[in-house]
Amino acid sequence: MNKFLFFTALAIASSPPTLADTGNKLEELIVVSSRVEMPLRRVGTSVSVVTGDEIRARGFNSLFEVLRSQPAIAASNSGGAGSATSLRIRGEEGYRTRVFIDGIDISNAAGIQIGPNIEHLLSAGVERVEILRGPQGLMYGADAGGVINISTQTSSQGLDGTLSAEGGRYGTVQTSANLGGGNDAVDFNISAADFGNDGFSSRTTDTTLDDDDGYDNTTLHARIGWNVSSDLRLEIAGRDVSSENEYDDCFTVETFAPSNDCDNDFDQQAWRAQADYSAGRFTHQLAYTGNETDLQFFTEGQSSFGGDGDLRRWTYLGSFTGSDAMRLVYGVDLQSESFDDGFFERDRDQNGYYVEYQGRFADNVFLTAGARYDDNDDFGTHTTYRVSGAYIIPFNSSELKLKGAYGTGFRAPSLYEIAYNSSSLATLPAFGTTPAEEESEGFDIGLAWSTDNGLYLEANYFDQSISDEIFFDLVSFSGYLQDSGTTDSRGIELAAEAALLETLSVSANYTYNDTENASGSTRIRRPKHLANLGLNWRPLAAKLVLGLNVRGSYDAEDIDGAALDDYEVLDLNASYEIVQGLQLYGRVENLLDEDYEEVPTYNTSGAAAYAGVRYSF
Repeated sequence: MNKFLFFTALAIASSPPTLADTGNKLEELIVVSSRVEMPLRRVGTSVSVVTGDEIRARGFNSLFEVLRSQPAIAASNSGGAGSATSLRIRGEEGYRTRVFIDGIDISNAAGIQIGPNIEHLLSAGVERVEILRGPQGLMYGADAGGVINISTQTSSQGLDGTLSAEGGRYGTVQTSANLGGGNDAVDFNISAADFGNDGFSSRTTDTTLDDDDGYDNTTLHARIGWNVSSDLRLEIAGRDVSSENEYDDCFTVETFAPSNDCDNDFDQQAWRAQADYSAGRFTHQLAYTGNETDLQFFTEGQSSFGGDGDLRRWTYLGSFTGSDAMRLVYGVDLQSESFDDGFFERDRDQNGYYVEYQGRFADNVFLTAGARYDDNDDFGTHTTYRVSGAYIIPFNSSELKLKGAYGTGFRAPSLYEIAYNSSSLATLPAFGTTPAEEESEGFDIGLAWSTDNGLYLEANYFDQSISDEIFFDLVSFSGYLQDSGTTDSRGIELAAEAALLETLSVSANYTYNDTENASGSTRIRRPKHLANLGLNWRPLAAKLVLGLNVRGSYDAEDIDGAALDDYEVLDLNASYEIVQGLQLYGRVENLLDEDYEEVPTYNTSGAAAYAGVRYSF
């Protein structure tokens, strides 16, 4: 399937069809934009949602494989499951994305840059994902070039659960379990997943061992809530991730000779405790969240390097509803972070304060405006802003939404970047300098068409930039410097969802992303064209579910302008309910065995079939 045919098929799939009655998407409640519930019709920012049904239907074990099906999201994976993966929203670096799971920030403070290790995030137990695109410093502070808000499965009445097991190519085996329940007073949910595979050789350059590089991951997640009264709720959530990944191209400890016998261990324990209280027109939420991350690398069985990171945060989130047409949202974030790799050791605090006004005018005009003030031990103070608006035009059983947003943000220099410049490893001109924060700004404008019978069309134009970008000096290897220019990312997002028949639905999106670094060159590994097309068919009274999904990536460049592979990957999934609660399912990833590289010299999966059984009660 070439690029022209794919885009043509996408355009046809996005055309208005004959529809089943599936409801107006603008009524959907969104949390990620302002950290409080808002109907999508009132949201002026760009948000996309992935439901639990979609996640289970696609079947991918790694959540990033599901997320890359959404508008303006690209991923670069370095050698299979568990290998280093960059998830980029609108062309920005993966470490400029914040990821929360049930409110828990999973950023790794032990990394060179502070960001989520998205490659260790399994899809099992995930019920909903909201993705907020563009600079989002107002509500989320540093490093929020985009936000991914993940919710795990919940239960409120009775007892329910799911057991599943699957296996497939590359020696893959995954088992998972989820148990939840509750009543009007107490509810809980516990999930566990164990994933393992033998993998494949992660690099084409491994001509010595040429062995399979496997991956193992065990994830536990639990949440319990107590409704003390009609006004007060207490909740605790915790998770533990333990994984081991094999990879190629490292160096021995004693002689620094090249080796392909490499592995790393990733362990993270994270938690959140919160109290929610309502008092008339006021709501209050007080929470304490944290994570501890241990990341260690080994060559031929000997420890080569690694580090421990610690992230803690007290947060207060409040709101005041003055009327049906006015609400104020305000809050405080008090964050502490530290890391220790045996050579560098550093810590710091950052305190943030924010407020946002939300207003409604004439029943169809919605505006927000807010500001945030942050005080960081390393670079001082920074103020960010965001304004957004939405205008609804009704047309019988459909609505047209015009929307727009402008936001700013920043990325704090990481503890490692600062520590390196002050160490004996640094030389002039980097030695002794403390990088300032990177600054970002961006806007998007768009429109959406939504009908009561389920058709949803959306188009956005976005333009965003980063100034004072921090980079490692690859000329004299002196340390971390800052670029005096700006990096830019601009483009168009198109998305469509429709029910063609009672049993057949389609979804499609296309992103054009034109990126440029400070020197005027295309930013590396940013596809200029991204496209996704999905068909979902539910015959036999929905007992049988069939899905066909195509993902395309085109016109990406690597270092020195070298062209990366254009590719289309076709995935097929199916499930069949044998009896109520018992389901057989399977999928074929890369059905046509496309041969491609997302990162030069790193292998990707060939055609791979998987099958499993799932029991729900």
